[in-house]
Amino acid sequence: MGIKKTLSLGVVTAALGLALIGGGTFAYFSDSVETTGTFAAGTLDLNAEPTTIINLDNIKPGDYGIRTFKLLNNGTLDIEKVLLHTTYSVINKTDAAANTDDFGKHIKVSFLTNLDKQDDIIYETTLYDLQSLAPDAVENKWQEWFEERGGLKAGTSDNLIVRFEFVDNNEDQNQFQGDALQLKWTFEARQGTGAAK
Repeated sequence: MGIKKTLSLGVVTAALGLALIGGGTFAYFSDSVETTGTFAAGTLDLNAEPTTIINLDNIKPGDYGIRTFKLLNNGTLDIEKVLLHTTYSVINKTDAAANTDDFGKHIKVSFLTNLDKQDDIIYETTLYDLQSLAPDAVENKWQEWFEERGGLKAGTSDNLIVRFEFVDNNEDQNQFQGDALQLKWTFEARQGTGAAK
């Protein structure tokens, strides 16, 4: 054999030997396991019964009506706060001059703790003032009420007792004859702060 062939054969043999040695150097045992996790969000589901706030016909100054609302937490999460948003519109009679005052200023709203004790009032205001309150201001007025009950736990309910009164201010209120006030309340549920699970 020629020197070139012998040299080439030696280089190939050396390379093959190095490849076998290098491949054996990195051999090891191994094992693996897969893990999984799920994140399922809870639900806030606040309902009210009845959904009609109140219907009072032919009222005069001094008349009032009491309604009980059942607030239900049909969700899977506890509700820490229930904020109340108020809006209304006044429909004036068509056969007389326009009113100089807002009918909502003459409708007093009293939130009661107990149906039997109507003088046990949590908070009292007019519809006019209630609609302009920020929701957190309403919450602050009801803070004691909610602290007493600890919010609204999932799967539970609580009663909200309200007295509506057309206030007799001992003045001329003839401008409101024939008027109608359409009220809308929106209850907004808020969750509590996050917690370790």
